[in-house]
Amino acid sequence: MSNRTVIEVLNTLIETCKDGEYGFNECAEHAQAGQLKALFNNRALECRAAALELQQIVAASGGEPDTSGTVSGALHRGWVSLRSALPGDDNVAMLNEAERGEDKALQRYREALFQPLPSDVRIVVQRQLAGVQRNHDQIRLLRDQYRAVA
Repeated sequence: MSNRTVIEVLNTLIETCKDGEYGFNECAEHAQAGQLKALFNNRALECRAAALELQQIVAASGGEPDTSGTVSGALHRGWVSLRSALPGDDNVAMLNEAERGEDKALQRYREALFQPLPSDVRIVVQRQLAGVQRNHDQIRLLRDQYRAVA
């Protein structure tokens, strides 16, 4: 795999991480439960750290690391803001939207692992994928719990 292709794959993941950071911050802003606000804020920080790690790899590889999210991520955050203005349980709505974002992140990380990445880069991507999966599963569990009492 060429260095350019590795940089492109990592930049896609950086955009994904930035989408996660911005999305979790948006969910934290609109969630009603303090527990969820804290969870979303922590997840935003984790996404930021993951993006930074990937940005460092891209820079060390001679590439220009992406620094922002995607257009689809921005549209999703707009939907989160709109959704929070509608009547209903904001906690469940924010958990639904967070899970939707994590579904997209899982897809992008899995697609990245189909690429023939250098072994040191693959290890980082696999570790970060495990974190995305953990986030996804926790958010789904919390969503189901909040739905049960809503």
